[in-house]
Amino acid sequence: MKWIDLNDIQQLRDIMELSKTGSQVIFKHSTRCFISSMIKSKLERIVPPGETDFYCLNLLRYRHISNKIASEFNVHHQSPQILLIKDGECIYDESHNGIDMNEIAAQVK
Repeated sequence: MKWIDLNDIQQLRDIMELSKTGSQVIFKHSTRCFISSMIKSKLERIVPPGETDFYCLNLLRYRHISNKIASEFNVHHQSPQILLIKDGECIYDESHNGIDMNEIAAQVK
């Protein structure tokens, strides 16, 4: 698993544009949360779907980006949370123990 750090608002615009040609996944991660760390580790142990970029947002450092994600994609803020972006829209989001790489892969197809 290769994470791309999401640490700039411009990247969010880029993700929306890139989602028109390939799936983009955003993982909202709290480095102080045991559940978030456990889910991140679980995701890293499974082969991700091909042609999908995975971004990791450190919520403690970049809360303003998390707020923008919530408003831009009309989702409630959760931590941990995963969002699948296609064609500029969030087509799937899940949080906590509901986050599962197999489900993400099914949504990508």
